[in-house]
Amino acid sequence: MIHLKDVDKFIESKYQRTFILKSIDLKIEQGEFVSIMGPSGSGKSTLMNIIGMLDKPSQGEYYFMDEPVHLFSERKTSKIHKEHIGFIFQAYHLIDELNVYENIETPLLYRGVKRKERASMVAEMLDRFNMVAKRDLFPEQLSGGQQQLVGVARAIVGKPKLLLADEPTGNLHSSQGEEVMELLQQLNKDGMTIIQVTHNEKFAEYGTRLIELEDGAMKK
Repeated sequence: MIHLKDVDKFIESKYQRTFILKSIDLKIEQGEFVSIMGPSGSGKSTLMNIIGMLDKPSQGEYYFMDEPVHLFSERKTSKIHKEHIGFIFQAYHLIDELNVYENIETPLLYRGVKRKERASMVAEMLDRFNMVAKRDLFPEQLSGGQQQLVGVARAIVGKPKLLLADEPTGNLHSSQGEEVMELLQQLNKDGMTIIQVTHNEKFAEYGTRLIELEDGAMKK
């Protein structure tokens, strides 16, 4: 499903290149649940952003479902992104002007899902995350943990083929974190491919494979 071939990401200045990622060779099959770990600054979020098509590699090739992402136009990238990828961000990235219901509904609007179907899909998420009573609240009226749960609901509402989770439990207390990890595990059993970045060794074990990064490179 995902194949990165010799991918580098660097910042170029007049006199030197500073590598954020170097020589990343990575294959992830459909249906895997991969955990990525490594110290701060090891390139984990950059790798996620490249896989999620929010950033481009400086060098190397990226194939998604056998298609060459590194050759895509912006329009094609955007289309694949909307149709196949869900993203749980560490910093929530909720839209302040939209209430809980509207935030969860946003990816379905982008995909052109009909109104009745949207309503049913959002209702299922509100129920699953015990947020029915909070559907009309805005992000600033929610705790950090509640905002994170809305972010998780928004990422999975459209049942994406690939779910990218950057510290999905970082803002949750431990029992909420375990609930989210069990939900991700169930989604994976149902066929969703999941890649998560985590600092939590216990939560990393929910994955079926562990990748460790250090100084922008994969540890052998």
